[in-house]
Amino acid sequence: YAAGPALWLLPGLVLAIALSWLAERCWPYDPAFNAPQGDAGRDALHALVNEGLNLLAIGAIPLVAAWMPWQLWPTHWSVVAQVVLAIVAADLGITLVHYASHRWAWLWRLHAVHHSVTRMYGFNGLVKHPLHQTGEAVGGGLPPLLLGMPYAVAAVLAFAIAIQLLLQHSNVDMRPGWLGKVMAWAPLHRFHHMRYGTAGDVNFGLFLTVWDHLLGTAFDADYRMRVDDLGIG
Repeated sequence: YAAGPALWLLPGLVLAIALSWLAERCWPYDPAFNAPQGDAGRDALHALVNEGLNLLAIGAIPLVAAWMPWQLWPTHWSVVAQVVLAIVAADLGITLVHYASHRWAWLWRLHAVHHSVTRMYGFNGLVKHPLHQTGEAVGGGLPPLLLGMPYAVAAVLAFAIAIQLLLQHSNVDMRPGWLGKVMAWAPLHRFHHMRYGTAGDVNFGLFLTVWDHLLGTAFDADYRMRVDDLGIG
């Protein structure tokens, strides 16, 4: 929790990606999703660029903190409570930017990069246009930062978002039970990638499903997604 470089989280992210890859091959939702489509290099490049931007943003947090004349963040709370608060606050902002990206044409042109994937596996979660990721970062991260969110909490938040993106797009045949109704994991998020008109305008939440229930965009069905169901129609 020391306010040092966020680089100490990188080995954890690499381990998470490796575990995600292994689990997808041991317990695949659809074996066809594991078949490369010439997209490995593209996905790796997106991950390097976008996670590099995340590290730069985290590194700039002390500069933002020094500029602000107030401190409204509950630093007296436990570290766990602060991280939970940061996740909930960021989740709301990111979800609203995501929702707007399906409503406003100029945002959709950037967000369409993410929806261009035609198979669902963990690494797809990191395939984003850098400008769109920046928009989500501003929507989700700026309010907590303006309240004085500490550097270390922001670093853990960025790490949690990367892990959640792996879980959202995972090709693991996960069956999380009641928790899957609360958390926006792959069983629900796959429907967001349906290619049929506006069918994919559902399940916008990054971490939680509560925002979609409030927006009226929550969706679940007893339907098994296939490769042909994914992409941009």
